[in-house]
Amino acid sequence: MSEVAVVAIFVAKPGREDELRQVLEANVEPTRKEAGALQYDLHRDIEEPRRFIFVERWESEAALAKHGELAHIQAFRARSPELCEHGEVRVASKLL
Repeated sequence: MSEVAVVAIFVAKPGREDELRQVLEANVEPTRKEAGALQYDLHRDIEEPRRFIFVERWESEAALAKHGELAHIQAFRARSPELCEHGEVRVASKLL
């Protein structure tokens, strides 16, 4: 098992920033309680307030995969087309 990092960026559709923020914030506490979650922090871009950024660390790819199967993440995925203009998730392996 090797640690993985995730940077997930979601850009709200114009006028949907507050809704997207609420949906994303609702995922933070349940995710932090998940087995294998080492870090799960939500940020907002200072220059582009429609852009929200998760910085995550997981014990393993398996823990990250399990995260994607859970109800709160599936609920976000179901709502994301109506709230997000763009989304991007990058997964990286830790080198040092």
